[in-house]
Amino acid sequence: MELRRIGVIGLGNMGFGMAASLKRAGFEVLGFDISPARRAMIEAEGIIFIEDQLALLRQVDAVVFSLPYAKDVEAVVTAEGGLLSRKDASVLVIDTSTSDPGTTRRLAAALAAAGHGLLDAPVSGGPSGAASGSLTMMIGGTEADVARAEKVLAAMSAKATHVGPSGAGNIAKLVNNLLVAAHLVTTGEALRLSAAAGLAPEAALKVVNAATGRSAISEVMVPRWVLPASFDSGFSAGLMRKDVRLAIELAEESGVALPLSQHVKQLWQEAGWLADQDDFTRMADYRDRKEMA
Repeated sequence: MELRRIGVIGLGNMGFGMAASLKRAGFEVLGFDISPARRAMIEAEGIIFIEDQLALLRQVDAVVFSLPYAKDVEAVVTAEGGLLSRKDASVLVIDTSTSDPGTTRRLAAALAAAGHGLLDAPVSGGPSGAASGSLTMMIGGTEADVARAEKVLAAMSAKATHVGPSGAGNIAKLVNNLLVAAHLVTTGEALRLSAAAGLAPEAALKVVNAATGRSAISEVMVPRWVLPASFDSGFSAGLMRKDVRLAIELAEESGVALPLSQHVKQLWQEAGWLADQDDFTRMADYRDRKEMA
């Protein structure tokens, strides 16, 4: 069955951008968010705002989740009278949240038993990528469900890579974000060293980005959000702390020791100057903490 009517649950910074991208691509888009205050902005994009989450789940061909935590996704999937009760059609769930592989596999099995499909499809690219339909998506699930979702994924992303069975997308995202968390720490410390030793961080950054120390942090995030001290990437420190915690929990479940990553987790947890609601790029701020108070 062709997927034409798409529901989006969670219309925050990421979900709203994805919903708008789907609408531009020609899909009929229904949206739900716990904040009705977002209704006017959502409807201005031609998205149909549905006040009842269960009503949305009962009338879509596919549903995209953009929710903060795995428990939120599980609550929607297992809601009484929702997806697991639908027998009229096979609904495809595309979960763009960063979740743990175990929860994803359990929900995929429950949905499959009810005749539905699940792709874990966490994303990279931030709100700007969501709004422009240029996200990078890492996909876990069956080949049949990936093929079925091809046009939907193409509307939201510039690159969607099927990395393996259910849960594989979440593994790839946790590995990626563990590196991002570490790179933010090391890049911030390197620039702090440069400033303390007498070389302007801007000058050091030019060298780093032309040499082997570069990363997406030094090439994109620091120039865009750290140097100007705007810190408005749209991704919170609290969510990054959650992702690092999930990565370390996965390492423990997998029986692998990650001593440096364990320390990175500790640094993120103990950074008292960085509130959960702060932008996560503040972790790379090289300025004196007293200046930031």
